[in-house]
Amino acid sequence: MTAVSSTMLALGTDAPEFVLPDTISGKELSLESIRSDFATVIMFICNHCPYVKHVNKELVRLANDYQPQGVAFVAISSNDVEAYPADSPERMKEVAAELGYPFPYLYDEDQSVAREYQAACTPDFYVFDSQMKLAYRGQLDGSRPRNDVPLTGKDLRAAIDAMLAGEPVPAEQRPSIGCNIKWKES
Repeated sequence: MTAVSSTMLALGTDAPEFVLPDTISGKELSLESIRSDFATVIMFICNHCPYVKHVNKELVRLANDYQPQGVAFVAISSNDVEAYPADSPERMKEVAAELGYPFPYLYDEDQSVAREYQAACTPDFYVFDSQMKLAYRGQLDGSRPRNDVPLTGKDLRAAIDAMLAGEPVPAEQRPSIGCNIKWKES
């Protein structure tokens, strides 16, 4: 498994708008329809990546902890499903049900949303403020498969906590590390 780091999109960047199918509800969802007036967490994930599998339970805990406080969460998969059928929309819906995802799991078939966000790996995390300006991008925490660091969501939690408290998000932001997004061949 080759690790790839996130590209670290510039802080203050406006969230690129999107409309994508939600594999859970079957509805088309826009960023505007799911955004929060407090913080909006956008996560690029997939089904097959060991890095995502490692953090899945924490993603569910994180969303369950913060959604009652008005924080919005959405997951997006942009992988090439012809090359990686485990990441198909049908399988996305199954995985979401198995894991109890409390957030939409959107399918970016043409990979345009991943390109707009400059997503590079799964998982890749972005947190936007009430004005939909990028306030945090980077890792969930320092835990990786087989590194024995406890899975806590520390970095992402610190960013969300600061935003909810009306304080600046910590300036030190480390890139996420994971599997590369499986881009379609041109």
